[in-house]
Amino acid sequence: MRIELPSGPYTMRPAASPPPPGPAPAGRVAYAAAHVVADPFAENTPGSPAAVDWDATLRFRRHLWSHGLRVADAMDTAQRNAGLDWAATRELIGRSAAAARAYGDPAELVCCGAGTDHAPHADTLPLVEAAYAEQIETVREAGAGVVIMASRQLARVARGPEDYQALYGRLLARAGRPVILHWLGAMFDPALTGYWGSPDVETATGHFLALVREHAAMVEGVKVSLLDEEHEVRLRAALPAGVRLYTGDDFNYPSLIKGGSHALLGVFDPIAPLAAAALRALDAAESEPDPALRARHMARYDDLFGRTVPLARKVFEAPTYNYKTGIVFLAWLAGHQDAFTMVGGAQSARSPVHLAEVFRLADQAGLLPDPELAAHRMRSLLTVHGMAR
Repeated sequence: MRIELPSGPYTMRPAASPPPPGPAPAGRVAYAAAHVVADPFAENTPGSPAAVDWDATLRFRRHLWSHGLRVADAMDTAQRNAGLDWAATRELIGRSAAAARAYGDPAELVCCGAGTDHAPHADTLPLVEAAYAEQIETVREAGAGVVIMASRQLARVARGPEDYQALYGRLLARAGRPVILHWLGAMFDPALTGYWGSPDVETATGHFLALVREHAAMVEGVKVSLLDEEHEVRLRAALPAGVRLYTGDDFNYPSLIKGGSHALLGVFDPIAPLAAAALRALDAAESEPDPALRARHMARYDDLFGRTVPLARKVFEAPTYNYKTGIVFLAWLAGHQDAFTMVGGAQSARSPVHLAEVFRLADQAGLLPDPELAAHRMRSLLTVHGMAR
């Protein structure tokens, strides 16, 4: 099938069946940070309250669970600090945790972000702490695992590393069960520049490690999204025993996971079938005593993940914080939702030229289960923008 893209004519791959659903990987804990599906019949314009299509949103989470992946919900992929207000976030947390019960323990199958975004004007440390405490309690009451997200408000009011140490220490002391700490880099949110008390990454890492080591019993893992492979490898080696490193590196995830990182990735949202199959291939390789068979399993791992990397690098290219548009676009192309619309009107954050290349790379990766549907939707988008040929 041929389609005219802005870059020229393109011939799509023949339809191919994606890897089928299967069990959870054994050797790595793998979360897909899931997007929300906006209600196309609601306003969802910039500044408007978020209106979510709950049926489609939960159906997508069931798709992720069916492939053996866990779900990281109410994270930046779900447009936290980018249109998803606290009322919708609170409902998302409750609905996602309730839906997870059909698959097992929601505390294992879904973790949810707890931050301070519902208190944008919090201008003192006690107010920031109170905002964090409210959201942590909301996640705990739902029965989900807690991810303590980086806070724009804390980044604004903290005077130095001692404020981060003290505030996080108090939150961890009363968390009730171990949590995941999230370090989101400035490329994902410029308002987080200088998090942990320094704009220098190595200095900030020292402060971060001091916190984790002091409270290791309450830190299940750390999720690091700095897009720096060498830094992540060093950090992983420096963590206390029993504390997992969840890679948030949507550029270098194949090598980092192979090297020992677990995963909490936005890119796992669109590539879930391939990611799950790759992780099961890694399981087979790591448990296989025969060198030839082990190499065959590793080759499958490399192939499955390798075909997704060009797509990931395009979706997450600068400005990286607009990656969510590509994630939702891919869900629409793949038939997981009926409309390419986002809360806050964020579907406009990437150009049709960018999205056309995302389409091409998704097809090359084998991630479009219905090529005719995907091509029809791509042509429709180009027509709206006066680019159909």
